[in-house]
Amino acid sequence: MDVQRYGPWALVVGGSEGMGRVMAQMLAKDGFNLVLVARKPEPLAEVARELEARGAEVRTVAADMSKSDALERVRAATDDIEVGLLIYNAGANNTRGAFVELEPAVYRSVINITVIGQSEFAHHYGALMRARGRGGIVLTGSTASFLGSPTLAAYCGSKAFSRIFSESLWAECREFGVDVLHVTLGLTATPAMERLGYDLSAAERPEDVARATLENISNGPLLFTGNTLEMVTKAARLTDRAEVIETFASRGRR
Repeated sequence: MDVQRYGPWALVVGGSEGMGRVMAQMLAKDGFNLVLVARKPEPLAEVARELEARGAEVRTVAADMSKSDALERVRAATDDIEVGLLIYNAGANNTRGAFVELEPAVYRSVINITVIGQSEFAHHYGALMRARGRGGIVLTGSTASFLGSPTLAAYCGSKAFSRIFSESLWAECREFGVDVLHVTLGLTATPAMERLGYDLSAAERPEDVARATLENISNGPLLFTGNTLEMVTKAARLTDRAEVIETFASRGRR
């Protein structure tokens, strides 16, 4: 990674584990300083110690991205530094159910993290990058952005927003030297997926996805990892949507 183009600081939302942690490790190796954001302070402190041992300067922010003060809390740690790379790697879904039966707090959390959070962070840090004429924004998404699925209405809808938002942001920012990349993730062997009980025997490795992401920041607007391109090509058929959803939609765990 080019620290002159995307540095000197990288902000990694969701940087305490999984793909976010791996990207932080790779960026530290390339000479970046890191701001790591996650909900729990203990895992953040562990990653910070690891990266500091490698020579990186690290700041951590314990913040819940579903809360309205998330950007304010992160800005308190970044307003005095130059963030040249934003990686927004938050948005896993941990509650499934029929939309009309869910507690409003459940779907509001999903929307706040993926729709409101991505928008506010991209707006704030993207404006600073545009003024400098350089920088990069990575927003992680899902194959769910191409297909509605039962028990995942808010999640699929939010991921669809993220993808289209990223494409639009890419088109707006490219002439100002700011790269935007939306990463369409398939099943990846992260701790979050393990906690949700998924069979990860055929999942992608976080290291492979992280490396592909960092190598393709300038090749936006979309990156399809693993076999996701084949999957979304089938899921994105515009005709016969009823048949497509019946065939490919993810069923709720019982």
